[in-house]
Amino acid sequence: MKNNFLLEMQSRGYLNQCTDLNKLSEISNKKPISGYIGFDCTASSLHVGSLLQIMILKLMQKHGHRPIVLLGGGTTLIGDPSGKDTTRKILDQKKIKNNIKSIKKVFNKILDTSNKKTAPIFVDNATWLTKLNYIQFLRDIGSHFTINKMLTFDSVKLRLDREQSLSYMEFNYMILQAYDFYQLFKNNNCILQIGGSDQWGNIVNGTDLIRRILKKEAFGLTSPLITLASGAKMGKTEKGAIWLNDDLLPPYEYWQFWRNTDDRDVKRFLNFFTEIEPKKIDEFFENKKNINNLKILLANEATKILHGEEVSKKAEKTANDTFVKGSIGSDLPEIKIQSNEIEKGINILDFVASNKILSSKSEARRVIANKGLKIDGKIINDEKKMLEVKDFKKNICKLSYGKKKHYLIKII
Repeated sequence: MKNNFLLEMQSRGYLNQCTDLNKLSEISNKKPISGYIGFDCTASSLHVGSLLQIMILKLMQKHGHRPIVLLGGGTTLIGDPSGKDTTRKILDQKKIKNNIKSIKKVFNKILDTSNKKTAPIFVDNATWLTKLNYIQFLRDIGSHFTINKMLTFDSVKLRLDREQSLSYMEFNYMILQAYDFYQLFKNNNCILQIGGSDQWGNIVNGTDLIRRILKKEAFGLTSPLITLASGAKMGKTEKGAIWLNDDLLPPYEYWQFWRNTDDRDVKRFLNFFTEIEPKKIDEFFENKKNINNLKILLANEATKILHGEEVSKKAEKTANDTFVKGSIGSDLPEIKIQSNEIEKGINILDFVASNKILSSKSEARRVIANKGLKIDGKIINDEKKMLEVKDFKKNICKLSYGKKKHYLIKII
C-alpha cells in the first residue's frame, strides 16, 4: 500500500478494515476519488463520538479527494439498530429537516468549503428513499438480499440473542443503507463508503449490491469504535453528551473536555482529533514531554478545528485565569439571574439542580457534605444556604463544583 491518504489513515489509527486495501490504494493513486460517510440526524447536533468520522472526511480533503456527507433525512425516519438495545424514538420530517440544517453548520466549520475540487458534497437520502415504490423496490433491490445473511449481522444478531425486539422497520435499515451507496455510486461516482466498525455488515451489503446490479467494484472501509481508557463510551460524560454545536455546549466546556483527557488516551487523541503530524506526536512521547502540556495542546488543537484559533486561545486563557491565577475567567459558562429573583434569595440546592450544574438536589446535598461546592473559592457548608446579593461583586460571582467545573453567575 503506497497511497498517502490510506497511509495516514493507518498511521493515525483511523483504519480498521477495508474490503480491498491494495486495489483502493491503486485507484486512489491514479486519480482523486469520492467517498462518503452517513450521519443520522436524531438530534440537532452530532456529539464528539462522531468527530473521528468527520476528521476522516477532512483527511480525504488534505490528500485531494472529495468527501460526500450523507445526512440521513430518510434513514432517520427509521433508525439504525446498530449498537442499540431498543428501538429509537421516531421523529417527524419537520424535526429531522431542522436537525439537518443545524448539523450542517459543524461540517461547514470543520471541512474546507473553498476548494472547488475537494469541497464537500451534501446529500440527503430522503431525496431518493421517500420516492421509492415499495413493490418495485422489493423486486429490484430486495431480491439481492437473503434473510439468512441478514440474520448474521451484529446489528440484528445481538438484539435477537438478547431476546430484545427488533421491528421489521429497523430490519430494513441495512437494505436502505446499501441502496444509499448504490445511488451515490451511480449518480456521484462515489466508490468508497466509510463508517465505524459496527457498520461493516451494512457497508459490505452496499458493495455487494453495486457489484450485482452494476457489475462494478466499490469499496468499504471502517474505523475503530472508540472507547476511553476508563472503559467509558466516547462522547458522553456524567453531565451528558459533548455536543459539537456551540448552542448546546459552550466552546470553553468543549476545551475543558479535551483538557481533562485521561493520561492514557492523550497520544491516541492527538492522532485522532488534531492535525499534528503523527511523527511529531511520537517525538513528544519519546522525549517524555509533560503530559499536562500535551493535554493543553490537545485541547487547543481540537478546539481550533471546531471553533477557530481565536476561540481556542480565549478558552485556554480562561482556564489559566481560573485555575492558575484563581481569578474569574471571562469565557466561563454563564448563568443569568434576574435581579428580582436574587433579592428574594435562591436556595443553593434549588439553584444548582434547576440549572443542571448537578443532576438533582440529593446529589447537591452529597457534594455540599463533601465540601465540593464553592462560591468565589469559599466552601458552602450549609445546604440551606441562600444565594443572595451579598454573594456578588459587581453583579458577578463564580460558582465552583469540584476542581474543574466553574460557572459565572450574573445578575441582570
